[in-house]
Amino acid sequence: MDLWQLHIFLKVIDLKSFSRAGRAVHLSQPTISSHIKDLEDHFDCRLIDRLAKEALPTKAGRLLYRYAKRMISLRDETESAMAEFKGKVKGSLDLGGSTIPGAFVLPAIIGAFTQRFPEVSVSLSIADTQQTIDAILSGDLEMGVVGAVCTHAAISQTHLVEDELCLVVPADHRWAEKKRITMKQLASEPFIIRENGSGTLKSIQASFSEAGLSLNDLKVVARIGSTEAIRQGIKNRMGVSILSAIAVSDDVAAGNLRKLTIDGLNLKRAFYLTHHRHRSISPLCRTFMDFINDRVLDES
Repeated sequence: MDLWQLHIFLKVIDLKSFSRAGRAVHLSQPTISSHIKDLEDHFDCRLIDRLAKEALPTKAGRLLYRYAKRMISLRDETESAMAEFKGKVKGSLDLGGSTIPGAFVLPAIIGAFTQRFPEVSVSLSIADTQQTIDAILSGDLEMGVVGAVCTHAAISQTHLVEDELCLVVPADHRWAEKKRITMKQLASEPFIIRENGSGTLKSIQASFSEAGLSLNDLKVVARIGSTEAIRQGIKNRMGVSILSAIAVSDDVAAGNLRKLTIDGLNLKRAFYLTHHRHRSISPLCRTFMDFINDRVLDES
């Protein structure tokens, strides 16, 4: 067993395919199969079930996957530490972002970071807030940026940047020319809501609670798992919704959507730099965290 074989094993599991893994690491499918067979011979058990359309880990494979992730992560951390010792910044960094910061905040920061440090490769995983935090807790991600406060004792968060939610309606909606509406008006309007685990939903719930209100006061017609799908739902008159102003800025500027405030409801929130409190932060991750904090300070 060697680290290269473990790297290939992880690729097969992540991509659910021997051929896709081969393309990712520039090896033929027979070579990928040979490396996996060597691992299975080493551990004397089957690690991957070769199904008709997918390659899926066996129970033993799932166990190895957890340890292999940690070993490859430690390898990358070692490379970064040795590069830092020699005055270089290089290596691979796995980051996470909840829907809004992942799509609208982090890409520009990552772009600037990799321009400054061209020997760094960054992998960005976008999921909802809870999934991103779960990945940090499990060690799959070293850090992330999410849109809600986490109360888990092992999670450390630092306030990064402000965001504001707003009520979003179609451009031809009867409220389109208004600046604000009341909660009584909103309560009778078809409303689209985000899925459980969403930072946006958690922020809305907190704002409603602070105002002595409940989401049960709304006429919910759909629960949808992405901001983009909700934007399309609003445009197609499925209902109205509360979304990040950042996420709808282009549509508002183009005149496709309108944004309003709601009387008595504070819809301000923040994005948080999030990492595991009890795990050592790699030198590369620390460099990125310093970079992102400096960039936010420069823009404020």
